Amino acid sequence: MNILFMGTPDFAAESLKCLYEAKYNIIGVVTNPDKPKGRGMKMVASPVKEYALEKGLKVYQPEKVKKNEEFINEIKKTNPDLIVVVAYGKILPKEILEIPKYGCINVHASLLPKYRGAAPIQWAVINGDKVTGVTTMYMDIGMDTGDMILTKETKIGEEETTGELWDRLSKIGGELLIETVKQIEKGNAPRTKQGNNFTLAPMLDKQMAKINWKEKTASQIHNLVRGLNPIMGAYTFLNEKKIKFWKVKVISEQDLIILFPELEEYSYKIKELEAGTVMFSSDKKGVFIKAKEGIISVLEIQGENSKRMPICDFLRGNDIMAGEMFE
Repeated sequence: MNILFMGTPDFAAESLKCLYEAKYNIIGVVTNPDKPKGRGMKMVASPVKEYALEKGLKVYQPEKVKKNEEFINEIKKTNPDLIVVVAYGKILPKEILEIPKYGCINVHASLLPKYRGAAPIQWAVINGDKVTGVTTMYMDIGMDTGDMILTKETKIGEEETTGELWDRLSKIGGELLIETVKQIEKGNAPRTKQGNNFTLAPMLDKQMAKINWKEKTASQIHNLVRGLNPIMGAYTFLNEKKIKFWKVKVISEQDLIILFPELEEYSYKIKELEAGTVMFSSDKKGVFIKAKEGIISVLEIQGENSKRMPICDFLRGNDIMAGEMFE
């Protein structure tokens, strides 16, 4: 079977690696153009391109695929039996979807029809889901609306970050892709229509990264921090300086009193504190912040114009005082 692969990030590179190691005939790899990165704005290739070049595979990097007759004709010449798409980053036009004999299939990091769209892994963590997974599907002109082939479910750890889940799902996705291709080859791949009970997982924006102390519970803040790690980090302000949280933990009032027995006689005042108030700060035990419901224990932090670091290291060079307010 002649396979054309389309993908861009490391999540997709894992699927390409699985196809290559399973000895499928990969006739070409399509990925996004190189992008400038870092202070020097050096042009950097995508992880998929890096792997493809390492293995001597032909690489295509069109700026756009819609209404790109030259690129579409080039794909027709390669005569793929199957096109595999994994986190490519562009919606394919009907002209490309109709090229391969066995159609175009996609590896999507959610249990469809839940979380159609660009950021399914991030939203699963931000929303505090306990379970997620990977779905392979036949592609159509809609966004993640095609008939499903196979699914694989996995639990999300209570402290698991988007980065950690991303890595796990990329491996699950690669394995599921190989099983899917095998079933397509044999002619016994299932085809299940998606229901109408779908949800969307749109691109993340920087505005949603700001912690809303007044309206969000400790659990919701904890999920936001996990969900934005390592993409952008959840942020807040202290004394007009931007602070990012990379790792936090939810604790109860009783947990706090066990840590700091001297607070027991003032426990009645805890409920009166405004959300965002620093309840306790110590370079040996960390920073504890009142949320709408529950308490946030900060474990990893990043000060303005600084590097991320464990909270106790941060507190040895920076003051955060009890009674101060995060906003």
